[in-house]
Amino acid sequence: MNEIENHVPLLYEDVCQIIETSRSRLATTVNSEVCLLHWYIGSRIKEDVLYNKRAEYGKAIVKTLATKLTERYGKGWSDRKLLHCIRAAYTFTKDEIIYATRIQLTWTHLRSLMFIEDTLKRSFYLEMARIEHWDTRTLDQKIDSLLYERTALSKKPEELINQELQKIQSTNSLTPDTVFRSSYFLDALGLAETFSEKDLENAILYNLQSFIKEMGNDFAFLDRQKRITVDSVDYRIDLLFFHRSLKRLVAIDLKLGKFKPEHEGQMLLYLRYLNKNERKDGEESPIGLILCSEGNTEHIEYLMLEESEIKVAQYYTQLPDKKLLSEKLQKAIAVARENQK
Repeated sequence: MNEIENHVPLLYEDVCQIIETSRSRLATTVNSEVCLLHWYIGSRIKEDVLYNKRAEYGKAIVKTLATKLTERYGKGWSDRKLLHCIRAAYTFTKDEIIYATRIQLTWTHLRSLMFIEDTLKRSFYLEMARIEHWDTRTLDQKIDSLLYERTALSKKPEELINQELQKIQSTNSLTPDTVFRSSYFLDALGLAETFSEKDLENAILYNLQSFIKEMGNDFAFLDRQKRITVDSVDYRIDLLFFHRSLKRLVAIDLKLGKFKPEHEGQMLLYLRYLNKNERKDGEESPIGLILCSEGNTEHIEYLMLEESEIKVAQYYTQLPDKKLLSEKLQKAIAVARENQK
């Protein structure tokens, strides 16, 4: 009896593992078939509509087809659903659908992505969703918060953006230009209208999870007010993080007001100290992020900080008007790309 009692737990674990593995494979297969089914339907309808070349015909045929499909297969085949299928066929190739399902994106993910017209922007969100394992709610939140427009990547020429996205896909790792942003939304910290740098630091530590969620995945908190000593003079780094994907220490300095040139010298001292005394084997050189409450891009442009290991960004303690922010970011992207020609 003891022999049986000792043997059953191991057998039980093995059988459970077989069941879980089978379920996982089945879920992946089902998801793939669902996405391809929708794409095939969209492609077939697209062919018919394009052949007849009449917009009114297209609307009528989709509505009629939806009614007949619902009669035969039940709910789930509305004209709106069919329009999503058609849009998927216009947006993605079959190979792109297969790739998306292989990296475990669902039809709901694809439905959000298909409404992004810019191909490179869409590829950015697709790869970020893959690497950071975003559910569909997170993906929608990132798109709505203009994440792509806030990255340094978006300001590069299209050819370089494409090269970097291909590199991310092949190496399965992020780059500083996809990790760091030109602005951060810290509205979740609940700060009053007037606050000090110390208040900001305390709010970040109190709401660390919200802060890291805004910063992006793979940030690990290491220290606050990290003391370093140079020539018997003590300095303190406001916040010290480690980014697992970049394999880099990240020093963060919090500033009220606009960026000033002396902030660069201070951060440069921090980074050189960290590189010499804190960097471990296998890590890349440390990187710095100066967070300012006001933006002034000319200083950053003249100091060429966009090309250095020091990043400067503006933070908002209250959500800005999305339309105005979008216009501001689009203008910044256009200017940056023009300057790189």
